[in-house]
Amino acid sequence: MIYTVTFNPSVDYIVQVDDFVPGKINRVKNNYKYPGGKGINVSRVLNNLRVESKALGFIGGFTGNFIKDSLEKDGVYTDFIKVQGDTRINVKLKSNEETEINGVGPDIDDKALDELLKMLKKLGSEDYLVLAGNVQNTLPSDIYAQIQEKLVNNKARVIVDTTGEALTATLKHKPFLIKPNNHELSEIFGVEINTREEIIFYAKRLLDMGAENVIISMAGEGALLVCEEGVYHSAAPKGKVKNSVGAGDSLIGGFLANYCKSLDLIEAFRWGVASGSATAFSLDLCTKDEAERLLAEVKVIKLV
Repeated sequence: MIYTVTFNPSVDYIVQVDDFVPGKINRVKNNYKYPGGKGINVSRVLNNLRVESKALGFIGGFTGNFIKDSLEKDGVYTDFIKVQGDTRINVKLKSNEETEINGVGPDIDDKALDELLKMLKKLGSEDYLVLAGNVQNTLPSDIYAQIQEKLVNNKARVIVDTTGEALTATLKHKPFLIKPNNHELSEIFGVEINTREEIIFYAKRLLDMGAENVIISMAGEGALLVCEEGVYHSAAPKGKVKNSVGAGDSLIGGFLANYCKSLDLIEAFRWGVASGSATAFSLDLCTKDEAERLLAEVKVIKLV
């Protein structure tokens, strides 16, 4: 089973406005509400690709109930922990430019955190655990690494998608997969990265630091898979970008949807790139049909 953990879920309120003007009354053309958060996005993509997962994490209030009800209505299994306060609302304003206003989530106390850890201790070697997104400021920045440490004997494959020190702290526990983008890679090492060769050099350093597999997403330049077998590149399929939210989560969802069945890193990488691109070309997360249509365009080339 694939489990996703989202510490700070959200209701993503997407608003489309023609020619948005700050300081004036603007009329909404279209609006949509989706359950959001990186781990939840991965579970939604897996569900769209007909692969089961269970969404874990913390929810509160009427917004938390919306997330749980929406996911379960669509067929996603959930086992959220209720906390005090309301799950946050993130506003995504789409007009001539795309603007995001992200809310603040509720605090997670020690009791709730212990409850999550008890759930995760039941995972075994056949399971996958996705730890995705940023965590609340009230929690330790290395909370993902702390979770890994408690699961080291379970041998579940752990996928980490976060940034900065929260990511690098997990490397000593050898995560199965990490997925920084090229900008986050620059931030990790405190350097300016301008070329593909530089990206490969620093991605290999992440392998040396403990990661088993590294995918570097590079927006319109496609993505790189750096692993023990070598370095692989896939160009991005062609299409009109409509949505930048959730493309990276879709890459992970597409990767896992294939890998849990095939155990083939390269084919899983192809599915990840197709799924991430399909989401970028849609207003919501990709469907199975959309990902499959793009799959034929995804060509993986071994560079090293």
